[in-house]
Amino acid sequence: MTLTLADANRVIAGAIAKAAAIGAKMNIAVCDAGGRLVAFQRMDGAMWAGSYGSQGKAVASAAFGRPSGELTPRADHPTLRGIVMAEGNHMFLGQGAVPIFRGGVLIGACGVGGGTAQEDEDCARAGVDALQ
Repeated sequence: MTLTLADANRVIAGAIAKAAAIGAKMNIAVCDAGGRLVAFQRMDGAMWAGSYGSQGKAVASAAFGRPSGELTPRADHPTLRGIVMAEGNHMFLGQGAVPIFRGGVLIGACGVGGGTAQEDEDCARAGVDALQ
């Protein structure tokens, strides 16, 4: 099972729709199960730094198969720090990304950056829900 570009674009469209509904300007990244970027969009007016956050959170969510915010309380654990370092410091262990499963198999993750942590996660979840 793979995540196609069409799938990733549907996820992004769902996240953008949620962001627009709450009045936020977001960066949305979708990566495959290996953490490789499949699609990315930055909404007009979104802060450029959010592009890094959205991708880093998506990579973390894909790596661990769980929402990136679940990793935050343990972000300082030596094992997690070691994994992040070994991976090249691309993972962000903060709230704002959710994994994408198809048929119970992890196929990727959506990460969002630009709002509050909860807004980011809500938009990511809306994006993933648009794929279902």
